[in-house]
Amino acid sequence: MTSVTKKCPICRKPRVAEHAPFCSTRCRDRDLVQWLQDGYALPGRPAYPDQEKED
Repeated sequence: MTSVTKKCPICRKPRVAEHAPFCSTRCRDRDLVQWLQDGYALPGRPAYPDQEKED
């Protein structure tokens, strides 16, 4: 049986338990910035269609 080392989703280096699922605070912070800047969004209809027309 071979052990599979899980990788950091940002830089693909091996994960560190202290920062799981990331390898470092740098990658953890980069992920947080992505969330805060709406970098992770699913395509779809607007939640509030009326706001689309006003913008």
